[in-house]
Amino acid sequence: MSVFKTLLRVRHYEMDALGHVNNAVYQNYLEQAAIEHSEHLGLTLDVYKEFGGVFVMRRVEIDYLRPAVAGETLEVTTWVREIRGTRSFRRYEIRKQNQEDLLVTAEVLWVWVEAKTMRPRPIPSLILDRFSQTLHSGVK
Repeated sequence: MSVFKTLLRVRHYEMDALGHVNNAVYQNYLEQAAIEHSEHLGLTLDVYKEFGGVFVMRRVEIDYLRPAVAGETLEVTTWVREIRGTRSFRRYEIRKQNQEDLLVTAEVLWVWVEAKTMRPRPIPSLILDRFSQTLHSGVK
């Protein structure tokens, strides 16, 4: 399976003054989807700890297309577009559950860093291999 989908329910405290999901909250949704995708592949936090590292967000690009509000269930689709060296480029699409219209599209540059120093290191081969098997250029 090259794309991963998860459902997230919008909570009331995630609203902004306009009554829809605060733009900053979407970054949390992206991170949660990436964590769940990694766990789905057997790459849990414990596995990362064994390798002494972790992925961190280096750059986030988000296009906000439509709002979401409290109580709605969102479907977050994510896939790894490219992974090599210290970097992984991951794409995202967020929709309301069972709807086609996009609410958000995003791309995140994740970097593997050594946990103790927070300095970039090459992605361990097991992790690289696991994600490389899921590479996907886009949804459809």
